[in-house]
Amino acid sequence: MNTRDEAELRRAARRLAAGFAALMVVLLAIVGLLVYGLVAASAAESVRHTLDEAVRVREAHQAPPGVYVVIYHDGAAEVSRDMPPGLPDVAAIEHVALGSGPLEGRVESGGHSYAVRTELVGGRVVQAAVDEQESQEELQRLLLALLLSGVAAAAVSAAAGVLMARRAMRPMAEALAMQRRFVADASHELRTPLTVLSTRAQLLRRRLDRTDTPATGPEVAGAVDGIVEDARQLAEILEDLLISADPRETQSIERVQLQAEADAAVAAQQPEAARRGLELLRSGERDAVSVDGSAVSLRRAVTALIANALDHARRTVRVEVQRQGRHAVVRVVDDGEGFPPGAEAWSFERFASSRTSESGQRHYGLGLALVAEIAVRHGGSVRIESAAGQGATVAMELPLARTSATADKDG
Repeated sequence: MNTRDEAELRRAARRLAAGFAALMVVLLAIVGLLVYGLVAASAAESVRHTLDEAVRVREAHQAPPGVYVVIYHDGAAEVSRDMPPGLPDVAAIEHVALGSGPLEGRVESGGHSYAVRTELVGGRVVQAAVDEQESQEELQRLLLALLLSGVAAAAVSAAAGVLMARRAMRPMAEALAMQRRFVADASHELRTPLTVLSTRAQLLRRRLDRTDTPATGPEVAGAVDGIVEDARQLAEILEDLLISADPRETQSIERVQLQAEADAAVAAQQPEAARRGLELLRSGERDAVSVDGSAVSLRRAVTALIANALDHARRTVRVEVQRQGRHAVVRVVDDGEGFPPGAEAWSFERFASSRTSESGQRHYGLGLALVAEIAVRHGGSVRIESAAGQGATVAMELPLARTSATADKDG
């Protein structure tokens, strides 16, 4: 995937992770509220149970720790030791003594909150108070723990969500990038042979329309053979593109005569060069220069180099095939404006159009990128050799076939 696809994948992963983290926060909030409610209800029930037992003690000093009891009988009051300020609740005792029934309430004193129950038991008015400070502190600690765990869970879920989202979405993103790449490659790669095919068809039509010198049988047959060959090449290019686009497919490796593929590419581009008024020449090795790879892919690469040169040349384009040590080199030279300074760093990236054609035609920067990909698949490389302002020379270097390389080494 390119930089743009990676950026889109990161944004989509962040959005998905944010949604996942928000869902986790909502779920944790619901669970936290349930837990807090259950604990608070349990604490309240424990206080009520303690008060129920406290109001039934026979003597005030029998009250358990943290519980304060007042027993009022026959005008006398028995009070637990260390009764805190604010207790007992005299008003509640008076109401119950007058027959108002059991009363429950809360008294705030000294920063503490006391649950208070006043009840008439066996002819005595008994008031019990329980300090709720400990249970309230426990609830506060529980609430803090729930909040901290919620924040931690949200952070962990967000991080995990980003990681899982990227892993889950990467195959989809790669498939989408591959689809876009195939469409771009197909539109670029098929443009040149379709242009050549259209040129041949137009030339044939002009020959057939001439009345002064009618086209002869051999001329028509030759033109038709050229159209048939162009159609065959289109089918081969499309098949090669489909194989390259599917990682499950493997290209068959064969012994390829590189100069023969260069000759075929030059011959196919001659009508287009003639239409533009350019001279397309072939030079270099005439003997067999063999490499291991796909003939269709290598012809595509040479064709792309020629098409790129034709777009920028002023008068001449030259295709050279040479041996250099244990490598074969295809150089395509044009006399155009050349590459700008520093173009070597980004000319072979996709959609990096580094030159402006003489005709002002729009270029999408795919030709050299496709050449680079084909070269890499064949264990080679591609580079720019020309200096700025001195025309353009693009060289594709490939390892010679094993037998050829061994022969060169022995020689």
